[in-house]
Amino acid sequence: MWQHPGGCPACGTGRGPGDASCPSAASSSQVHGTAGIPRRSRRRKSVAIAYESGQGDGAEQGISEPQRPRWEPKDWRQQLERIREMRRSRDAPVDEMGVEKCYDSSAPPQVMRYQVLLSLMLSSQTKDQVTSAAMLRLRQHGLTVDSILQMDDVTLGQIIYPVGFWRNKVKYIKQTTAILKQKYGGDIPRTVEELVQLPGVGPKMAHLAMNIAWDSVSGIAVDTHVHRITNRLKWVKKETKYPEETRVALEDWLPRDLWREINWLLVGFGQQTCLPVNPRCNECLNQDICPAAKRR
Repeated sequence: MWQHPGGCPACGTGRGPGDASCPSAASSSQVHGTAGIPRRSRRRKSVAIAYESGQGDGAEQGISEPQRPRWEPKDWRQQLERIREMRRSRDAPVDEMGVEKCYDSSAPPQVMRYQVLLSLMLSSQTKDQVTSAAMLRLRQHGLTVDSILQMDDVTLGQIIYPVGFWRNKVKYIKQTTAILKQKYGGDIPRTVEELVQLPGVGPKMAHLAMNIAWDSVSGIAVDTHVHRITNRLKWVKKETKYPEETRVALEDWLPRDLWREINWLLVGFGQQTCLPVNPRCNECLNQDICPAAKRR
């Protein structure tokens, strides 16, 4: 997935405004004889607050309200198993040239993590084949924090070209690398919150970096493939417009033990079968249970 805000606006997010008000608040002029309020009045007040917070009369008596069943998409488990079957050969571009194949696994851990982050930054709006080739050229020049800081912008641009938005990525790579050197001792941050503060790093890259570099599942990494396919399968309650919106919708119901797998699974599926244009529905095992399938 690999979408990366490094120059590409693939990482944009939006939050809706929220307002809080307390219509039940009473002014002091409405309260008379505060010191003389009987205990029962005070209890009534606390009961009202408990009810407003969703407890209700039943909760006061020790009777809990039945929980509403969690929403989940129709046929999603069967769809998932069939996608696993279609991905069993692991021969999609992401399997052979994705980010997990771009870094030097024999490098010191800190260098390895830096290479993971850079490969994610390069991958935005770029095919895996192009990202892989650019990473190979960078590694041939010695891909470390210090080597990038010592490299001039022109040379860096020549090495990473023709990745998408390569001019912007030169700028973001140099800025981010300087921050890593100054603030993190040459390593990468250990939290999503800190990662997304780096120039050219968005939520998708941050979650993938946590997964690959730190072996920590912090959330679902949603790129254009995951976003497209989950909307086609109706794995979101209502249609989503942006990857970050899709991530929130998926994490609301998808079991956490599937979060690590789902990106790799759907990216390869999107590269081979569920294509952006002219999806190969006639080759898909989910043709009979996919809401978006073109049945012939």
